[in-house]
Amino acid sequence: MTLPSATYRVQFRNGMTFDDACGLVPYLKSLGLSHLYASPVLTATRGSTHGYDVTDASEIDPALGGRAGFDRLTATLSEAGMGLILDIVPNHMAASLENAWWRSVLEFGRHSPFADYFDIDWRERLTLPQLGKSFDESVAAGELTITIDEAHGNLAISYYDNLFPLSMESYPLLSAELDDPVLAGMAELTASVDGGDLYRGLRDMIFEAGDLKSLSGKLAALSKDNAFMTRLHGRQHWQLQRWQEASEHLSYRRFFEVTGLVGLRVEDIRVFEESHRLVLDLVRQGQVQGLRIDHIDGLAEPRAYLDRLREAVGADTYIVVEKILGAGEEFPADWPVQGTTGYEFITALSGLFVDGNGLQKLDEAYRRLADGNGDFEAGRRTAKRLMVEQNFAGEAARLAHIAAGLFPELSKEEITGAISELLIAFSVYRTYGANGPLDTRDADLLKKAEMAAAGHLDYAQPLQSIAAILEGTIDNEAAREFRLRFQQLSGPVMAKAMEDTLFYRYNRLLAVNEVGGEPDHVPGGVEAFHQFMQARTRSQPSGLSATSTHDTKRGEDARARLYAVSEGAGVFADAVEHWRRLNESHRTELPDGAAPEPNLEWMLYQALAGAWPEDFDRHHADALRDRFTAFAEKAIREAKLRTTWTAPNSDYEEAVRTYTAALLSIDDDAFTEDFARALQPFIEAGYVNSLSQTLIKLTAPGIPDIYQGAEGFDFSFVDPDNRRLPDFETLSGWLAEGDALARLQAAALKQRIIQIGLGLRMERARLFTEGDYLPVAVNGIRSDHVVAFARLHQENFAITVVPRLMFGWLDPGVLFAGPEFWEDTAISVPSPMHGLKADLLTGKMLEPGSKISLATLLGDQPAALIVPA
Repeated sequence: MTLPSATYRVQFRNGMTFDDACGLVPYLKSLGLSHLYASPVLTATRGSTHGYDVTDASEIDPALGGRAGFDRLTATLSEAGMGLILDIVPNHMAASLENAWWRSVLEFGRHSPFADYFDIDWRERLTLPQLGKSFDESVAAGELTITIDEAHGNLAISYYDNLFPLSMESYPLLSAELDDPVLAGMAELTASVDGGDLYRGLRDMIFEAGDLKSLSGKLAALSKDNAFMTRLHGRQHWQLQRWQEASEHLSYRRFFEVTGLVGLRVEDIRVFEESHRLVLDLVRQGQVQGLRIDHIDGLAEPRAYLDRLREAVGADTYIVVEKILGAGEEFPADWPVQGTTGYEFITALSGLFVDGNGLQKLDEAYRRLADGNGDFEAGRRTAKRLMVEQNFAGEAARLAHIAAGLFPELSKEEITGAISELLIAFSVYRTYGANGPLDTRDADLLKKAEMAAAGHLDYAQPLQSIAAILEGTIDNEAAREFRLRFQQLSGPVMAKAMEDTLFYRYNRLLAVNEVGGEPDHVPGGVEAFHQFMQARTRSQPSGLSATSTHDTKRGEDARARLYAVSEGAGVFADAVEHWRRLNESHRTELPDGAAPEPNLEWMLYQALAGAWPEDFDRHHADALRDRFTAFAEKAIREAKLRTTWTAPNSDYEEAVRTYTAALLSIDDDAFTEDFARALQPFIEAGYVNSLSQTLIKLTAPGIPDIYQGAEGFDFSFVDPDNRRLPDFETLSGWLAEGDALARLQAAALKQRIIQIGLGLRMERARLFTEGDYLPVAVNGIRSDHVVAFARLHQENFAITVVPRLMFGWLDPGVLFAGPEFWEDTAISVPSPMHGLKADLLTGKMLEPGSKISLATLLGDQPAALIVPA
């Protein structure tokens, strides 16, 4: 396998097509990238902004340029000596009428050839959570009508723009009510043909020959008969319901809480082959060199899926999986892939750049404002309980139903309580037992969860019984279904409780509220970072090393800046109190309290600090205000405290919108000027953190992944803000100018460090793919302010030296502290590297020896990359 030396993630859609990407290839090549890493490219719902809502697995999206455009892109990459990694989505498809497979299921139910493609509970009619009110209310309001779907040659019940196809069984019912030759022909056809292509072909002939205008009028009149509409609805393979009911009652597995994404049963070989046919063809034809697997934990049997995929694509295809590793969780060693997409790398960096002492001071200040949200562990339990009992109540109820059949002697309350507490207690996304007993690792995880859950239950037997199913001691078809569904549910419960609820409630330090993050952990510093990297060298040396993705909570440079809040905890806490007083006139008193509340104000000031342009002036205000207010609305709905996505509190949301907009009013110079002044040391320290984490990513174990535009500074908020199209013209211009590092502005300096680091990886590939990771000792008065490590392969080596915890030590506009700051601090060079060396970033020569003075090395530059001279 030819491993990537570095990847560049491109978000197609939102202004990016295949031809646009072709134009980027020369720039990416000059930057030093080996592979373009593409977001999903199969046909998705019209207007999709991300591509994860696939409607046709056999087609490359015409909106991006279709197959011809894709072929042009892969040819352009090949000519440049670059490869393509494709993001694929095996877990789900769009539950959309644009999806022919899904549409067939709606029309033919269990008789559809695709009925078993989706994870549907066919004990009842397929639920469609589409209505804004109940079915009866929608009929009474005239929102549901019988209509002709001429595009598909069938009758349908229309609801605004949706045309839900009627079942075959509907036509005799309609024919009995209306005297119409088209309906008569359709009724006769349904009695003689059992679905399939023949039925569709004859149906089209009848429709083409019929008087559809006359039929349309009759159907419109019949639609006003509420009793008949109820009868007709009862003849369908589907049932319409209020969209708000989906959390409690849904007959298909969805992706997280998204009812518009239906689970695929890729564990079925037919479904695997049909949903992967095009992707596998692209790999076999040499157009795709790697695959990124979306949400691997959503699959029923991840290991079996990966084995099948690896067999299909061969040993030479690079594969990484989107997998969140919990604290202390190891990547499964038997998965036939190169590693993860790199969220655990971000977590490791946070432990390096967050100051533990400052974090404690920040905690004390935050708890005074948090109003009950300052206890992370209590907050996690509350958020997970909310997910189990409300947001995923339907999925939990299905588990309880299965368990009740296995343990009829137990009450519903006992079973439900045991399942809920186990889901709440899980410390990782899931276990992986499908058949037979769990392996040792998963058995230990289950036992810890069982012990934690026991402390919240008054009875032991139900919990022991549920645990027995999960550990595999009870093994029958029902027990296997329970195991698989529990494992497919525990991940979404964890993700939605943490990433999309608690991370918007617990706001102590936003920089660590990141996907896969551990906000309650004490940062381990340099030693813990070295231990992590040595373990990573063994477990997944070829996994991706990410610092930003399309799903991260903020841009990598916003996060790097906010790390410094832990260093300047007192400064920030005092500033927040001052800003709250400055802006108190913008708060609104509501019956349930002030809006925004202190906890939210604390969060808003941090979030704004992360995105604040250093050169802010009035021409920035409008764009930043729009982005910031959109972020604030998403944040408060995700927090689910005083408003939610499903039940928006308009008064509260308007009050928060007013407050956030006022912070960026061009008439409020008092606040913006004070905010900019107070932020300056955080901005300077953030720049240094950005450059340090960038160089670490380029040289540490793993494959560096550059998110689109993040080769410059990325101060984005959460999606969709972080999926905006970058300014590639400016980025290309910086690279073309070729200035020396000393003359570059900070963002261009970051880009140049990336170019230099990636060039070294290209030139000395085996050093980074096979080389050891060696911690480099640092001694002296400022030893806590630097991290150094070496990569060593035979006679070749590279030493990375970067500063950390530099808040308050930098002069404005200068990205280094000066020789006097470092005093006697020096690194101890490992013995194989004592010869003549050079700093690759500046060309500075370093004399042979066992030590290098940091005053010499970092006294006039922000980082160093040392190689043999």
